[in-house]
Amino acid sequence: MADLTLYHAAPSRSSVTLWMLEELGVPYDIKLLKLSEGDQLKPDYLAINPMGKVPAIKHKDVVITESAAICTYLADAFPEKKLNVPLGDPRRGPYLKWLFFGPGCFEPAVIDRAAPRKEEARRAMLGYGDFDTAMNVVAKAVEKGPWILGEQFTAADVVIGSNVRWGTIFKLVPERPEFTAYSARIAARPAAQRAEAKDKELEKK
Repeated sequence: MADLTLYHAAPSRSSVTLWMLEELGVPYDIKLLKLSEGDQLKPDYLAINPMGKVPAIKHKDVVITESAAICTYLADAFPEKKLNVPLGDPRRGPYLKWLFFGPGCFEPAVIDRAAPRKEEARRAMLGYGDFDTAMNVVAKAVEKGPWILGEQFTAADVVIGSNVRWGTIFKLVPERPEFTAYSARIAARPAAQRAEAKDKELEKK
């Protein structure tokens, strides 16, 4: 039994964590939940994540939820894999910014665009400001490449890359060359390919 367990539904937001674990290349177990059968709302899982959603991981005796928090935790827990930016490195600030930007700005902007309100919210009420600005900021960050912090691939690319790739596949983000090229680089990563193949197999169960 591995020290790491992923509580996972295939495919879902927990696929981000599955990819992160494949990037780490460390042993882990998967506890598969069927969202269609309400597994995420059963008492045993609510004891893991009271929000009743995936992903969650258990690392030894520690439970972590929320995709970006999980990716941040795992990158720091296995620093030898070089998926983090350590304390003391000036790049740590931008690295953390992007880890928070994914769930705090990029994803809400995309979801709001996909499921618009009856009345448009005032810009100041939205944590991401407006859709176009959020898209422009990410596009500028990835245009030089190969990764969001330059040459080093980090957990920030798992978080932002998942959002960009998902948004591109479902036509929820603009068809911009920066996003297309970044998504292609993400898709070419062996760990991303392994995670996708695992998800397809798990979906059949």
